[in-house]
Amino acid sequence: MGDSSTSYIHMVQHMIEKCLIFNMTKEECIEALSKHANIKPVITSTVWNELEKENKEFFEAYAQSQSKQDRMSEEETCRMIQKMISDSSSKDPGK
Repeated sequence: MGDSSTSYIHMVQHMIEKCLIFNMTKEECIEALSKHANIKPVITSTVWNELEKENKEFFEAYAQSQSKQDRMSEEETCRMIQKMISDSSSKDPGK
């Protein structure tokens, strides 16, 4: 895997971690990154699955802690993802 592929995977992982902070489900994360960051769902799903394998206890606890009342509205989620993408772009020296 080349440097650009590794960098891309790390960026997707970082965005998934932000989705976790926003208490999003896997499906919501896949949809949000597809819609707002043009990341193919198969990429997000694959990276998510690898994170689950590496952090089994965390994801078990995460799944148990999710509840509707703690989740952000779609509008809040969109705003946060747009901010995350713009923050990532401004830190990327290649852009």
